[in-house]
Amino acid sequence: MKMKKIIAAALAMAMALSLVACGNGNKDNGSQSKAPSSGSQGQNQGGDQSNPPSSSGASGITLWTYPIGDWKDENAVKALTDAFTAETGISVKVEYLDYTAGDDRVNTAITAEGTPDLIMEGPERLVANWGANGHMVDLKDMFDDTDLAEINAVNEGIMKACTYSNGAIYEYPLVMTAHCMAINKNAFEEAGALQYVDLENHTWTTENFIKAVEALYSKYNATVGAVFCAGQGGDQGTRALVNNLYGGTFTNAEHTQYLWNDPNNIKALEQLKSMKGIAFDPSLDGGKEITAFYQGILKMAFCWNIAQQLDPNSAKTGAEKTISGEDIVFMSFPSETGESQLCGGIWGFGIFDNGDQARIDASKQFIKFMCDSAHTVDAVKTANYFAVRTTAEGTDLSNIWADNPIMAEYTKLMPYLGDYYQVTTGWAAARTEWWNMLQEVGTGSDVATVLAAHEAAANAAAAG
Repeated sequence: MKMKKIIAAALAMAMALSLVACGNGNKDNGSQSKAPSSGSQGQNQGGDQSNPPSSSGASGITLWTYPIGDWKDENAVKALTDAFTAETGISVKVEYLDYTAGDDRVNTAITAEGTPDLIMEGPERLVANWGANGHMVDLKDMFDDTDLAEINAVNEGIMKACTYSNGAIYEYPLVMTAHCMAINKNAFEEAGALQYVDLENHTWTTENFIKAVEALYSKYNATVGAVFCAGQGGDQGTRALVNNLYGGTFTNAEHTQYLWNDPNNIKALEQLKSMKGIAFDPSLDGGKEITAFYQGILKMAFCWNIAQQLDPNSAKTGAEKTISGEDIVFMSFPSETGESQLCGGIWGFGIFDNGDQARIDASKQFIKFMCDSAHTVDAVKTANYFAVRTTAEGTDLSNIWADNPIMAEYTKLMPYLGDYYQVTTGWAAARTEWWNMLQEVGTGSDVATVLAAHEAAANAAAAG
C-alpha cells in the first residue's frame, strides 16, 4: 500500500497538471493484438549525410522494433529518426518485428552474429533473456541521479524491472501501461449488471463480478467471458484474473521462484470453473478473445489495455466501441477489496553488444534523444502509452495527454500497477506451463494437482 500511495501521489500531481481528470503493441508483453508481418517493412535512412557529424564517430546505426503502439508504423518512426539524424548526423536503418516471428528472428541474428545495434521491447526480453545471456550492453552509465529520481517518482518498480540480478541495466525505459480487462457497457446495462460495477473508478469486487456474470448469463444464456488458453498470447490477462480474485501469488518477491500453487489461486480457479457464463476455452488466445469481444460474442474481455481502448481490435472503426457501436468500458480486475494488482508493460531500448564502441556510443545518443530530451514527448506519443518519467531534461511530461480524454481517464488504473514479475528466470517456459495448466483445469482435472505439477515444471525451468 505504501507503493500505491507513492504512485498515486505522483499520478495525481500529473493529472492535476493535465486535466482534472494504455498487439498496437499489446504485449505481455503478450502479443495479444495484430502486428505487422515479420522482417523488414522498410528502411529509414533518416536524412542526408551533410548534417554535423555525431560525437560518437559512427555514421549510421540499425534499430529493430517490436510493434509498440505506432512504433510499428514506418511513417511515424521515420519522423522520429529523421529528427534524430538532423540533430546528430547519424542515419538510422529501421526494421520491424512482430510477436509471431520476432523472437525467432532475433535469436537467429544472435546465432549468426548479425544483431542490430538497438532493439525496442520490454524487460522480459531485453533483461531476462538477451541481457541475462550476455548479449546486451550495460546501460548503467546512462543514468544519473536526476534520471533515477524522475523515473522513480512515477513507479519505483520500473528501474527494478530494467535491471538484471547482477546490477547491470539492460533496458532504458521509455513508456509503460497497465493491462486490464473490459466490459460491454450496453450488455451489462441490458442484463441489469451495471449495478455491480464502479464506473467512476473502473473497479469492482470479486463478489460483484460473480453477481454480474450471473446476471449476464441469465440474460444471454451463453458464455459471456472466456478464460482463453490456446497459447501464451495475452496471458497476462488470465494471470491477473486468477491472482486477483482472492489475492493469489505468481512469483516470490525476488523473482526467483514461481508460487502458483497458492490456496487463493486454487480457490479462484475452482470459482471460475464453477461459473455458468465463464468458459475455459482452448480455442482462443488473447487476440482471438479480443475479436470475440469486439464482435459482441463475449460481453467481457480479460485481455485489454489502452491501445485496445483507443483502437478496439485494431479495426480503426471508433475508439471505445464494438463493431456494432456498443460502448466499451475498461476495468480493473475484480478483487475482494476492489484494489487489484494489475500486470504492467514497460517498453524501451536495449543495445546489442556487437563490439563496435562507436556504434554503441551512437546508439546511446539515440536512446537519450528518444527517452531523455525535448523529443521524448514525440517518442512517447508515438508509442500511445504513458511516460516512465516526470520530466526529460527539463521538458514536462505530465500533460502530454491533456488533449486526449481517453488517455487521461486511463490514468486512474495506473496506481494499481503490481509487481513486474515477467523478469523471473525461466519466464518463457513458465508461460507455456501456465496456459497448459488452464487447459487441464478446463477439462476437469483437479485444480490443486494441476497447479502443483505445472508450478514444479516452471520452477525446474527456472533452475536451469
